[in-house]
Amino acid sequence: MEPITTNDLRQKFLDFFKSKNHAIIPGASIVPKEDPTALFTTAGMQPLVPYLMGRDHPAGRRLADAQVCIRTTDIDEVGDDTHLTCFEMLGNWSLGDYFKDDSIKMSWEFLTSKGWLGIDQSRLAVTCFAGDELVPKDDESAAIWQSLGVPAERIHFYGRDDNWWGPAGQTGPCGPDTEIFYWTGDGEPTDEPGTNASWVEIWNNVFMQYSKQEDGLFVPLEQQNVDTGMGLERTVAILNGQKSVYDTDVLDAIIYRIRQTKDNSGLVLSDYHLKPGKTVKTDIITREDIAKRIRAERIVADHVRASVFMIAAGLTPTNTDRGYVLRKLIRRAIRFSKTDLKLNNNFLPFVADIVVGLMKDFYPHLAESHVVILEALKLEEEKFNKTVDQGLREFDKVTRGLESGAVLDGPTTFRLYDTYGFPLEMTQELADERGLIVDVSGFEQSLLSHQEKSRTATAGTFKSGLADHGEATVRYHTATHLLNQALREALGDHVQQRGSNITPERLRFDFSNPEKLTDEQKQAVSDLVNQQIAADLPVTAEEMPLAEAFAAGAVGVFGERYPDTVTVYSVGNFSKEICTGPHIAHTGELGQFTIVKEESAGAGIRRIKATLS
Repeated sequence: MEPITTNDLRQKFLDFFKSKNHAIIPGASIVPKEDPTALFTTAGMQPLVPYLMGRDHPAGRRLADAQVCIRTTDIDEVGDDTHLTCFEMLGNWSLGDYFKDDSIKMSWEFLTSKGWLGIDQSRLAVTCFAGDELVPKDDESAAIWQSLGVPAERIHFYGRDDNWWGPAGQTGPCGPDTEIFYWTGDGEPTDEPGTNASWVEIWNNVFMQYSKQEDGLFVPLEQQNVDTGMGLERTVAILNGQKSVYDTDVLDAIIYRIRQTKDNSGLVLSDYHLKPGKTVKTDIITREDIAKRIRAERIVADHVRASVFMIAAGLTPTNTDRGYVLRKLIRRAIRFSKTDLKLNNNFLPFVADIVVGLMKDFYPHLAESHVVILEALKLEEEKFNKTVDQGLREFDKVTRGLESGAVLDGPTTFRLYDTYGFPLEMTQELADERGLIVDVSGFEQSLLSHQEKSRTATAGTFKSGLADHGEATVRYHTATHLLNQALREALGDHVQQRGSNITPERLRFDFSNPEKLTDEQKQAVSDLVNQQIAADLPVTAEEMPLAEAFAAGAVGVFGERYPDTVTVYSVGNFSKEICTGPHIAHTGELGQFTIVKEESAGAGIRRIKATLS
């Protein structure tokens, strides 16, 4: 089989499903628009949940796309052969159209047909759901695989841990899946998936055919859906016989750009990077250092690519929420560039530039945001470097007079981390140079204590933000619903509530917006709110499943985690929000709404203070 590139596989996948009457839809934003409970789009199916729940998709019932995803749950594993924080997921869906038979046959055709991927059938195996006391064995999928020529010894049955999907909560849509594995080892395949590491999963077809009820029983769904997922980078690596996702063409090119960056010795990294068949310049770098550098290169490549997509989605580095994740990725990339690659400052735009160049053809919004991306990375790198320089002076201060063998205590090490951005590894490296010992255990205790305090503080941040449940406070709380929707209508759907604080005297409302509001915009928002007050709209409440609430267009507080069943408050046909109350009965009870002040509440966050009279 000829080597395949990232662009080749993505395009082949989309072309194949287009030939099967699927609408090719654009990937959604990595910032979820339908789900305020999620920081980022983490899977290809996530933006399609409302349609999997029954809403009609404007493009039809057969869909396919390529979706950029961001996952940071395994951030410490990034740099090994398989983990990424930013990756692409290929997927095709049937929304109540075809089911197991067509789905499995299409997957087999795409994988094995000479007109598409042309994979040797003898290198493939599949797994199906084994069944249990609640749901029968998926003999139907197994029979379809056998009809296509897959021998029985290559069809394996596993339980819920391996071949069952969902539901996301205690109740909801779910079903068995069938997974397709590719043999990456030498010679004839042996054993079975899950018992031999040479079997690697390349595709997963989920069959949503049941709804789990509150009593734990599984009832067949009226609309049975298909949801598939194929990791783009992972599959390219597997098909090309590459050991790592970082060996695939796009990531390899980003890493090559990193190696063209000069380090503090004046050499470019490629001058002493170990290549097959070449000897390492041991007077410059050891083999152990090379392994360390390779991991650091991978981390920088991944984090810069993720940062490029996040900035293009409208995010800016901040100390909260999504902006905090972006800042963490950027600073983590800088950290590894300093401690392991010894790079000079201001290298991030140089690396980001190649990311845009490599991916702009399929993701043109990267080119549209090119200047913004480079400028944001440049500013954040300069800001972090300045903070690190301050930290270096602080490090000199706290270690002055300490003799070799002395211990740098946990609270001090944590202060360098929390206040000056010093990662533990950087402090350890500096301490080693002076013969000092870092109290790692004490650092970890301080970090845990800080995290616990943060969780406690955060838990009370968005509990409706009410000072009390008195009549005046309830009026202001209801007014925030009108204000939230008015801002979205006047400024755009990028507006998301970031918090509120309400007293009997005023409301304070934080929301995402990159710029200060003009006088005209403030007037437009005020007019919209007062128009709804004058209309004396009814305020009604309805309990419904969370997914149904999102499907109905309800919005919620950014970052809030909601239960499976929520209360949705509607103000006439003007606004619809997930909320716990309390509220007034009609908007006519509010009085005149006035914006008293509009100001910054952080990078990309604005704050409005308003009164009712």
